Amino acid sequence: MAVVNVDAEYLKEIEKTRRDLRALISSRNCAPIMLRLAWHDAGTYDATKKSGGPNGSIRFKDELNRPHNKGLEKAVAFCEEVKAKHPRVSYADLYQLAGVVAVEVTGGPAIHFTPGRKDAESADEGDLPDPNQGASHLRTLFSRMGLTDNDIVALSGGHTLGRAHKERSDFEGPWTRDPLKFDNSYFVELLNGETPELLQLKTDKALLGDPKFEPYVKLYAKDEDAFFRDYAISHKKLSELGCNLPRKTLPTVTQQAVGIAVAAAAVIFTICYEVRRLGK
Repeated sequence: MAVVNVDAEYLKEIEKTRRDLRALISSRNCAPIMLRLAWHDAGTYDATKKSGGPNGSIRFKDELNRPHNKGLEKAVAFCEEVKAKHPRVSYADLYQLAGVVAVEVTGGPAIHFTPGRKDAESADEGDLPDPNQGASHLRTLFSRMGLTDNDIVALSGGHTLGRAHKERSDFEGPWTRDPLKFDNSYFVELLNGETPELLQLKTDKALLGDPKFEPYVKLYAKDEDAFFRDYAISHKKLSELGCNLPRKTLPTVTQQAVGIAVAAAAVIFTICYEVRRLGK
């Protein structure tokens, strides 16, 4: 794997990459597919085998061409435009940052992003959720990644963005009335029952039939703040599966500026105190 040296220059490149992703996603209305890219790159993780995860492996044709990744070549191409401007940023960081920005620019919660993911050198193995399966399938798949029941429901709420496409799956249609707005409407619509023009898969309906999943559905339908809080936590967990990220990164430019201001204020306070003391 390529080694990522998260120094001050790399952090600056990450911030520039974030700005370029924000502009690209906003101008092309591609938030849903960018979020899907981030999820599918991370969703191969196996906690037992310590394999897969958010490592940029989805860029390899062997993985990208698998049935559950149909259509994601467009998202990979979009990311290549940004990668060309910031070649030092790893694909793994780029794809996960794209998912974070996709949520934020569509009105969703801010998700803390820690850079430093290493790029895989070949495609990953690993199954992704089958929309024709029920609750036990979801629990088996996500527990393989090390995620909880709460994570499953919170992440399912990400379907508030986007729609299914017939050419990519056996399904067609959006999950919510505004597929470019990140909110809690996925859960509201789920509780409202089947709406002809809105999509509900078997994995969606399974959230209502399970005694551990359903309380979260009801909570998030009633309290969008609770959904945003839990989604941000679960998304961050998914985006860091199997990654040994540096927890003490160098300060950003903003943090450095704040530090300088605090130090200057301390010096000024000391000088004023000494002047007053000597004047007594």
